[in-house]
Amino acid sequence: MKQDIEVIIIDDDSEIIEALSEMLTLEGFNIRAYQRAQDALQNLSAQSPVVVLTDVRMPKMDGMSLLGHLQQLDSSLPVLLMSGHGDIPMAMQAMREGAYDFLEKPLQPANLISQLRRAVDKRALMLENRQLKQNLAQLSGIDKFIIGESAAIQQIRQQVLSLAKSNVDTIIYGATGSGKEIVAQALHKYSDRYQQRFMAINCGGMTESLIESELFGHEAGAFTGANKRHIGKIEAAHGGTLFLDEIESMPISVQIKLLRVLQERCIERVGSSVSIPVKMTVIAASKEDLAALGDQGKFRKDLFYRLNVASINIAPLNQRVADILPLFLHFAAKAGVQYNREIPSLNASFTDALIHASWPGNVRELKNSADRFVLGITPAALPGATDLQANLHPSNYDSRMEQFERVLIEQGLKSTQGQVNKAAELLNLTTKTLYRKMKKHQLDKKTYK
Repeated sequence: MKQDIEVIIIDDDSEIIEALSEMLTLEGFNIRAYQRAQDALQNLSAQSPVVVLTDVRMPKMDGMSLLGHLQQLDSSLPVLLMSGHGDIPMAMQAMREGAYDFLEKPLQPANLISQLRRAVDKRALMLENRQLKQNLAQLSGIDKFIIGESAAIQQIRQQVLSLAKSNVDTIIYGATGSGKEIVAQALHKYSDRYQQRFMAINCGGMTESLIESELFGHEAGAFTGANKRHIGKIEAAHGGTLFLDEIESMPISVQIKLLRVLQERCIERVGSSVSIPVKMTVIAASKEDLAALGDQGKFRKDLFYRLNVASINIAPLNQRVADILPLFLHFAAKAGVQYNREIPSLNASFTDALIHASWPGNVRELKNSADRFVLGITPAALPGATDLQANLHPSNYDSRMEQFERVLIEQGLKSTQGQVNKAAELLNLTTKTLYRKMKKHQLDKKTYK
């Protein structure tokens, strides 16, 4: 998005436009120029990916008037005013009326470039967040339930819609916090069972007797402390969906009893010999490969084969980069409602850190980060965020290619006597690309004229 932002230069002095265009093109900016403010205004909209750099003193429509029109068009559009006649009252008025900055001529190149880069970052981030919020607002059905824009999530949504109507037992694989229960809930929500109960039980960390009682229920007096009848999760899920999270942790003895239930679709409460028919769809979730555990004798193969009618794999969040911002905005919006807080604006550096963080805790960790962000408890660093350039070193091959590129550009400039447009055409490059490469190799077109 940042690469698409244009800098709109507006000045009635063509020489100033030419000088600014060349300097800023060399710095990597995309440039579009106008000599009349009204012409620029006609070509801008609230969604235009631009920042505006305009002179103040111009005929017909001056820079302050243009600022007013642009504020009405989009108050978040960065407008930088420049004037050779600037003074403190004018600058204060411009800032009060929403100008991003006020620059006095003659312009200081370093300051101008720095401010423009910040303005471009701000505009890119604003448009990206606006688009993401718009996408979230327009979501309906499963798109709003399983949020994300990656190809992996789109495939999961398709699988869910297909499997939900089939009412087949399913295994969901994914790392801790990756959203396995959300996918299980979606399989229930979009099935014919959606009006019945969704019963979930986490098999991890439960003793054999406790998980057996929780799954199958018990009669009063079945064991010490069983003072009254207890309806288990399986019986309660009759007509609906039973979700078995961390099924890899289920004791082998309980796996045997569960297999019998899945085969016969009947249960007996602990302490009873009465057979109770149950009809349900079973969804199991695991962070480990159940087939491999079966080979190791740690999970019953017959239970695996019975459950594995279908399977869904959820990739870790750091492999679904396109899902990070939509999910973060979703969780931040929910946190804003929960804590009755305004959602702070995202800045470019924080957004970049979000995208490049490793997220070992996956979606669950991202949600916690969004909660902290809304509460103003933002951590100093996000998990695993690193400088991606820290370990990049040019190889000998790269060095030789750089030298070869420099020679080609020098030959192009010599052949055209330093005329950049013609040299770019000769080298089959855009003018902007050639200017960028000239700057990289410290080549001045004047040398070749």
